[in-house]
Amino acid sequence: MAAPQLKHTVERDRRALGGWLALALVVLWFIAAVAVFLSAGPPDESFEGSRALPILSAMLMLAVGVFSCFGFFTLEPNEARVLMLFGAYKGTVRHSGFHWANPLYARSRGAAPGSAPVSAAKKLFEGATQRKLKTKLSLRVHNFNSPTLKVNDKRGNPVEIAAVVVWRVENTAQAVFDVEDYESYVQVQAESAIRSIASLYAYDHGEEREVTLRGGGDEVSHELAKELGVRLAKAGVVVDEARLTHLAYAPEIAPAMLRRQQAEAVIAARKTIVLGAVSMVEMALNELERKDVVKLDEERKAAMVSNLLVVLCGTEEAAPVINTGTLYS
Repeated sequence: MAAPQLKHTVERDRRALGGWLALALVVLWFIAAVAVFLSAGPPDESFEGSRALPILSAMLMLAVGVFSCFGFFTLEPNEARVLMLFGAYKGTVRHSGFHWANPLYARSRGAAPGSAPVSAAKKLFEGATQRKLKTKLSLRVHNFNSPTLKVNDKRGNPVEIAAVVVWRVENTAQAVFDVEDYESYVQVQAESAIRSIASLYAYDHGEEREVTLRGGGDEVSHELAKELGVRLAKAGVVVDEARLTHLAYAPEIAPAMLRRQQAEAVIAARKTIVLGAVSMVEMALNELERKDVVKLDEERKAAMVSNLLVVLCGTEEAAPVINTGTLYS
């Protein structure tokens, strides 16, 4: 039997009553309550029965007015509030400003679950310290800096990697109802995506035209953002950017890899020096032959090439030997 598929919650835009209009109505309601109370007249034993009804009505109106005051709320730009009435989703208010809504709408949606189960007594004493999940959400852009993770690259080498993820809430209904805690969800999925992407690429020195973690910054970042976008879509979160902020070999292999990099750098430098020295020797022989400065046989040419290569490719200064005899002595 197949597992039931999770249905994505559809966000519904909801307009709340203007706060200033509601405030004026509440003030008028309080004035009416005072007027009803004053209509009962002064205390008099002969009118006790007739005064009871206006006084009770005024007290009831006063209680309703006080209760209505709990419906006021404000939203800053790029903020939204999810309206929930006894567990039912009624819509999302996205418009900034001063608003009024049904005071029975929930202002929180429980507490963030802990990472490990705790006893009922511990919940009783530590419940006040748990982070409450509010129905008011920030739609602003967030940055998440992942901790430095130790993962294995494509070749199995342990590397340390970290990334920064730029994200924002796009669908408030999915963020609230489709995942337990969308902020925690972003953190966990971001670390999981970083590990997954790191295992697809070699740290460096890949095959011909192979993208590596060290050399393929833009492509790796694009794939990481794509992977995160797929993972976080179910939470109503959009990833704007994802980039690596730290990349290094793990400490246990870093010295060996450093020696390898140094050796490769020395080999590359030697290769450049040899290519340049050969070009200079070739140029020297061609110039001597073209200007007919001296006639050299093949043996003398070989000796001259050997001497020039020693001078040009040597790591120390060459000590010249002055020949006071003939060229062939």
